[in-house]
Amino acid sequence: MKILVLGDVMGFSGREAIKKYLPEIIEVNQIDFSVLNGENAADDGKGITKEIAEDFFSLGIDVITSGNHIWDKDETTRYIEKERRLLRPANLVEGSPGKGFGIYLSKNKKYKIGVINLMGNVFMKKTNDVFVTAKEICKKIILKKNVDFSVIDFHGEITSEKMAMGHFFDGISTCFIGTHTHVPTADTRILENGTAYQTDIGMCGDYNSVIGMNKENSLKKFFKEKDAVKHFPSKGEGTLSGIIIEAEIESGLAKKVTRLIIGGNLVK
Repeated sequence: MKILVLGDVMGFSGREAIKKYLPEIIEVNQIDFSVLNGENAADDGKGITKEIAEDFFSLGIDVITSGNHIWDKDETTRYIEKERRLLRPANLVEGSPGKGFGIYLSKNKKYKIGVINLMGNVFMKKTNDVFVTAKEICKKIILKKNVDFSVIDFHGEITSEKMAMGHFFDGISTCFIGTHTHVPTADTRILENGTAYQTDIGMCGDYNSVIGMNKENSLKKFFKEKDAVKHFPSKGEGTLSGIIIEAEIESGLAKKVTRLIIGGNLVK
């Protein structure tokens, strides 16, 4: 079983990288299931639209996760109620539209994959306790009981929160990855109980930037220059960043994990 997970898609550059590389990656690596974080995929780098989501699905993405920018486009609150393949963080305030986790079929329809979308509490607004929510979901998504494999996307700001949660899921999930900071960390590995892990898998977008935003304007904002404008995405050539997990059919746990960095100016 091969699972592909891609980091936050950032604006036009990120979408173009997905369009350019994803179909071939799926074919060459014989990917059975694919997930990406789409919360920054809109042109302004904030939110996702129905059109963009459906483009991702047409290119081979099976589930789209998200984070703190999920509601930045008004249409998303309606679309997410109808499209179960688009997830929002499970620990958002009670009554939020859509779902934070689900069970899906692999591309060959043979296996069930649970996907859980969580968001950290530190520096994030309007979230319930993510550790309490994780415990509750673990009673509903159970590896080798009601799912064959499972993927956790933890959208968070700080590394300690992500690492702690990774250890909580170790041995009860196929993989646990972090998103949100847009910078891939160098700790790709399999934890001691068999869960593939990376603190942050980076972004799919232009790395000649400040976490995907135009670097010249970002510098102006940091220096408080008067001609600085609202942040906007960099539009250079995008890099596709994520991981591929190879999992055992019998246990549902990882046996190999490989960083995936293709295109643009980020060198693996």
